[in-house]
Amino acid sequence: MSDVTPILEGMVPNPRTSQPDAPSATLAGGPGAPSDGLREEARGVLAKLVGRPDADFHPGQFEAIEALVAHGRRTLVVQRTGWGKSAVYFVASLLLRARGAGPTLIVSPLLALMRDQVAAAARAGVRAVAINSANRLEWDEVHAALEADAADVVLISPERLTNPGFREQHLPELLARTGLLVVDEAHCISDWGHDFRPDYRRIAALIDDLPGTVPVLATTATANARVVHDIEEQLGEGVLTLRGALGRESLRLGVLRLPDAGHRLAWLLSHLDGLPGSGIIYTLTVSAAEDTARILSGAGLRVLAYTGKTDTAEREQAEQLLKDNQVKALVATSALGMGFDKPDLGFVVHLGAPSSPVAYYQQVGRAGRGAANADVLLLPGPEDRDIWRYFATASMPDERKAHAVVAALAEAGRPLSTVALESLVELRRTQLELLLKVLAVDGAVERVGGGWQATGLLWEYDGERYARIAEARVAEQDSMIVYEETSGCRMEYITSVLDDETAAPCGRCDNCAGRWFPGDVDTSVLETAGKQLRHPGVPIEPRAQWPSGMDKLGVGAKGRIPAEEQLAEGRALARLTDLGYGGPLRDLFAAGAPDGEVPVGLRSACVELLSSWARGDSPAGPWSGAGRPGAVVSVPSATRPHLVDSLARGIAEVGRLPYLGALERTPSARPGQSGGNSAFRLAGVWEAFDVGPELREALAGLAGRPVLLVDDLVDSRWTLTVAGRLLRRAGAGAVLPLALAQAG
Repeated sequence: MSDVTPILEGMVPNPRTSQPDAPSATLAGGPGAPSDGLREEARGVLAKLVGRPDADFHPGQFEAIEALVAHGRRTLVVQRTGWGKSAVYFVASLLLRARGAGPTLIVSPLLALMRDQVAAAARAGVRAVAINSANRLEWDEVHAALEADAADVVLISPERLTNPGFREQHLPELLARTGLLVVDEAHCISDWGHDFRPDYRRIAALIDDLPGTVPVLATTATANARVVHDIEEQLGEGVLTLRGALGRESLRLGVLRLPDAGHRLAWLLSHLDGLPGSGIIYTLTVSAAEDTARILSGAGLRVLAYTGKTDTAEREQAEQLLKDNQVKALVATSALGMGFDKPDLGFVVHLGAPSSPVAYYQQVGRAGRGAANADVLLLPGPEDRDIWRYFATASMPDERKAHAVVAALAEAGRPLSTVALESLVELRRTQLELLLKVLAVDGAVERVGGGWQATGLLWEYDGERYARIAEARVAEQDSMIVYEETSGCRMEYITSVLDDETAAPCGRCDNCAGRWFPGDVDTSVLETAGKQLRHPGVPIEPRAQWPSGMDKLGVGAKGRIPAEEQLAEGRALARLTDLGYGGPLRDLFAAGAPDGEVPVGLRSACVELLSSWARGDSPAGPWSGAGRPGAVVSVPSATRPHLVDSLARGIAEVGRLPYLGALERTPSARPGQSGGNSAFRLAGVWEAFDVGPELREALAGLAGRPVLLVDDLVDSRWTLTVAGRLLRRAGAGAVLPLALAQAG
């Protein structure tokens, strides 16, 4: 079939028939029926679903259906995006339902994907319902539909499998009724995969709880041989794996290397409107997505930012605007990936490369699913490796912290909430939640009513396995660089990395057919882009609440920070991940970088930042409503004392303000450390500073005027919060933080 629709992919509804007739309740044959008879039955179901009497299957689709319906097999389908994997499970579901089987249970990784699957199923006459965290109010209706046997498909998120209430109250009933289990985007099962989800590991236990007669289908478009093997192990014995050619004839791949972020942004400003239709611009970080969307939209281009920080309702609206071609592009992080389906998506551009060819192929697979041609262009950046390294490190807590979590739960002897546990271990909330899921899969902890508890089972940190995974990820990063630099066919390379035995030259990419995209950047546009990128200033929001659990760490901070001890809103020159000043700041704070004077360019940018702050660059007005500072004070740095001192002195000189010096470091002070949760970060700096007698006397002479507090790098904001509290208690008025960079 040549046409493709959202989600149903290979199934095309007749526009004249919004609700096709349901398939006949009685179908000839049964388990073990001849393939020819089953094929005709399946074709009849497909024709009714899509409203086209001539509908037929792509190669491999019927073979998967036959394995599920006639033989009850556990089946893994690895096929390119747009091939029609959902056609397999919808047709198989209706065939099994007609034979008296219960509804199909689909484990689906994203709420957006579930929404689209439910809507697409309804259009095709398949009765589908969903159970997830976003539709709790509809759960009673879902259960009523199950009781009445009025649901053909039930979709759940993998996170539901870890919820104690769901596991105990609802899952047994679902499993007892299930006629087919489908694991969508099955590469999430594998921690070797590019989008590992620990909750997916629960599926192995879910399969074990199913009767042996219930068929299981796993589907993915992005899995190399190692990931396929891992998925097969999760599915159990006797898995039938059906792999097809992964090359996409509609995609035209290309790579354009440009000197820096300014040139890449200028290229977009010059050529975005020339790309076909509407599409997606992917970035590696939230800040890059927000900055790019701001600058492009400021130039009159119809774009919107789409990240994990975007409100759910705004994300749904943005998705719909793109589907309706009301915007030229969404500037997105990987939050827009699996689950988004626009068949006529005309292009995908990457500002910076994903960390592996597999992840890259998954994202570019959004394009050209229902169109003959789509353009895919990669604009790599020199900062890509640094960003890959950061995310790889952040996603894998070390052995010491893993043992600390298990020990804390065992010592508690009762369930602990994530918040309570966070105060006992030196991990940030997101890292802790990820580690708990991994430990739960390993059997060391379990989620119960009231939180998490240790199981008491013997458990060892599998350091060798994690080292192999880390090594594999580095190899994948190297493969991404090879993709960027290869002189051979790009489609052939990327599909060969996915272990596609049919990989062959495509004849369409820039290496096969020559550069199909413009490589020029207009100098006037470049100048404009550079100015936009170098617009300084990121708000430093003041802390208003002490973290919980400080008493357990020997710190007497509790509840709300008194207003008279809080900081005012401050400013950082830029985030380390920003497209503009992010590059030079990353170089400045790189491990092993020497301590020294603030570079001239960054010092000038700080002066520009102060000028805009003084003019009133926020709704709060000039100087965040606190009034002009009367003096400058600095935070003593253990690692970059010359950098901070030169910045503070330079600002004082330009602003004609007295520089009162730095706070004193106490014997208990320790160098700032990245990572760790708020409680541990605060405990590390709680008694680190003091107001010396000379500084105290100078503050008294200010008579309550504001003070500008200068630091080099802001991360958790606890250093500034503690330092500002000391200054305010010593007589300073408002304390306005200023930093070169903000982490994250």
